[in-house]
Amino acid sequence: MSESELPRAVSMIGTRLAHYDVTSHLGSGGMGEVYQAADTKLGRSVAIKVLPEAFSRDSETIARFQREARVLASLNHPNVAAVYGFEEVNGRHFLVMELVPGETLEERIHAVEHRLLPAVVSELAAARAVAR
Repeated sequence: MSESELPRAVSMIGTRLAHYDVTSHLGSGGMGEVYQAADTKLGRSVAIKVLPEAFSRDSETIARFQREARVLASLNHPNVAAVYGFEEVNGRHFLVMELVPGETLEERIHAVEHRLLPAVVSELAAARAVAR
């Protein structure tokens, strides 16, 4: 299933998942929607990647999402956001991660001159190598 075929989640802005208050939408990815949220227990901002509700009953997709969380949690690299947890509340599965301030990769690619693109590609290659 391509990203354009993924079911889009209903906006979660203004809702609470466990002790996380969802405040804004950051983007969409292959496995769900990413939001900024306030961690009310620790008093910090986090990123939350929410598995679309349409997949919440698909055990294979949930297992893949859990594997993604485990792999990311095992990495320690400046180009990879830290994972704080993998949660499930009322059938909604979500990954809690470090919120990294700044521009998105898409914004960065559009903003940099072509002469700087190899540096961005190099950073991505380093992160990918660590992920393997």
